[in-house]
Amino acid sequence: MNYELRIKGQTNQQLNSSTIKQLKKQLYITLIVTAALASCKEGYTPKPRAFFRIDLPEKAYVLFDDRVSPYTYEIPVYAEVVPYETEGEKFWANINFPSLNATINMSYKSLRQAALRDLVADAMTFVDKHQGKAMRIRELAFDDQTNRVFGMLFDIGGVGVASTYQFYLTDSNRHFVRGALYFEGAPNNDSLAPVVEFLKFDMDRLIETFTWR
Repeated sequence: MNYELRIKGQTNQQLNSSTIKQLKKQLYITLIVTAALASCKEGYTPKPRAFFRIDLPEKAYVLFDDRVSPYTYEIPVYAEVVPYETEGEKFWANINFPSLNATINMSYKSLRQAALRDLVADAMTFVDKHQGKAMRIRELAFDDQTNRVFGMLFDIGGVGVASTYQFYLTDSNRHFVRGALYFEGAPNNDSLAPVVEFLKFDMDRLIETFTWR
């Protein structure tokens, strides 16, 4: 491309060679800068924040009955129950989901050793601990007159909530069980939302199939 340089009415024939070289260099730099600025003005659409893809297993259930614990319930085939004792307390269990890095912690109390109202108050205290980070706490009553299983479910919404789903179950005179869902590592319930919803269904199934011995 040919460019005619004019300065104060003079043509490039009237300028000395060094001046012409300098002006051509300045023009070249100007063209590069202009092209760069033009490219910066092209539309840029930021990509939405992405999370790791989580492959969820197919749902299928089996009955958990260790013939020792005072209760039975159904669990998913991709879960494993690990019973344990702590500080003399029996019939506690962790329901682990290895592929999802999640655990439902189940604790048991005999109503011969503790008052029902105190255990319910303790369960509510565990829920209230999430008030600072919770966007909402939804309470759902559960009432199975046939099997005498009564209780409450707590659906706790919030990005940094440590346990998004909790419950307690009782027969009102002999048994009391509390359960809470936890994930390994720091909670990020935005990225874990599909897994949380997936496991809520499994916890609902556990509660609906729960029976006392």
